Amino acid sequence: MRWILHWIVSAISLGIVVYIVPGFHVDGIGTLFIVALLLGIVNATLGLVLKVLTFPLVVLTLGIFWFVINALMIEFVSKLVKGFSVSSFGAAFVGAIVLALVNTVMKWLMPKEDER
Repeated sequence: MRWILHWIVSAISLGIVVYIVPGFHVDGIGTLFIVALLLGIVNATLGLVLKVLTFPLVVLTLGIFWFVINALMIEFVSKLVKGFSVSSFGAAFVGAIVLALVNTVMKWLMPKEDER
């Protein structure tokens, strides 16, 4: 049940990014949920490998390079999902920052495990 709630929160966060950041386009709410699911899977697999491999660069840039990796993951998912597009790497980079901020706030507002 918790996994489904995280998926819904991620889809809402992504919807906020699509609304706020110019250069993002999604065809519908179903596509938004598919993108949220696929983005989670890609970040948990390929994104994790890239983050481990580029850790020295992340340290040198004080963590900013993680946004570059997240932007690359967003662009990768936009190539996989028909109905979701990102116009440029700059839009993906800004979207990665906004998505991280919105996701942090949304997950902070979620009830904790022991509050149920």
